[in-house]
Amino acid sequence: MNNNKELIDALNQIEREKDISKEILLEAMENSLVAACKNHFGKADNIRVNINRDTGAVNVYAEREIVETVTDPVTQISVVEARLKFPRNDIGDVVNVEVTPKNFGRIAAQKAKQVVVQKIREEERKVLFNQYYSKEKDLVTGIVQRYVGNNVSINLGKVDAVLTENEQVRGEHFRPTDRIKLYVLEVKDTTKGPKITVSRTHPELVKRLFESEVAEVKDGTVEIKSISREAGSRTKIAVYSNNADVDPVGACVGINGARVNAIVSELKGEKIDIINWSEDPAILIENALSPAKVVAVSVDEGEKSARVIVPDYQLSLAIGKEGQNARLAARLTGFKIDIKSETQADEIGW
Repeated sequence: MNNNKELIDALNQIEREKDISKEILLEAMENSLVAACKNHFGKADNIRVNINRDTGAVNVYAEREIVETVTDPVTQISVVEARLKFPRNDIGDVVNVEVTPKNFGRIAAQKAKQVVVQKIREEERKVLFNQYYSKEKDLVTGIVQRYVGNNVSINLGKVDAVLTENEQVRGEHFRPTDRIKLYVLEVKDTTKGPKITVSRTHPELVKRLFESEVAEVKDGTVEIKSISREAGSRTKIAVYSNNADVDPVGACVGINGARVNAIVSELKGEKIDIINWSEDPAILIENALSPAKVVAVSVDEGEKSARVIVPDYQLSLAIGKEGQNARLAARLTGFKIDIKSETQADEIGW
């Protein structure tokens, strides 16, 4: 093949602009040209293609054994012919004979283009995957595209993500072009690019929203120690301050409730109880049952269980609608919580 300096120049440019190794591209081209030789020679096991790294010239070589009488011209060369080209070799030696076909320049140019296009696609896919993989377990903003069955397709910029039915909050409905915040559950690499699964129900979504809305949570002054959530209905978070001068609940609520209201609005009205974390399980459990008032808490740390007594008029508030308040408090604290009113406690001798 004639010198093909244009190919080398193009590869140098790709290496600079796309950060794809010229050597990787040239090796991929050589391999694809070996496969192309199979059509021409009937086999490719003994074929080697070499692209000159400076000039771009393409040469095809076949390994052939020097024999007295040729029975297979694809893998053998006669000793008479071999002596003209390889005077130092003798019968039984294997030599590399140049067998570059006449029209090989055209084939090589086509293959080079295919390989470059494919490799660029692969590399760009890899870059895209890495870019979104770094967002796994993080908060992203997406634009609703459309419903695909019961799933929602959401555009995250360069790729679309899938909000499956399981990860949707019951009762939440979106319109195309709605901007919503999502928690990235998983990013998988596929041949069609990164496959991204997102969630609106995950408790970590609420945690990430507080990080984005509350500077003290983002910088670590205020820690979210525990979180329990029934998506679309209610979330409880227990917060702790590493700075005695910073009120963790106040920081999360914000002036006139501005911070928490922004999060409630993003979660389409989901109620959020923010309570003070305590290392003392009794205090933590009392706080967790907020907004209900508590009279007494007795804790069995070994059993991870607690008995709670509340005023008679606070019992239904402590338990919550369909048991939700007690259930979320139990999940938040890690304790099994048994709640009784003062009257009930007296009757059973608690």
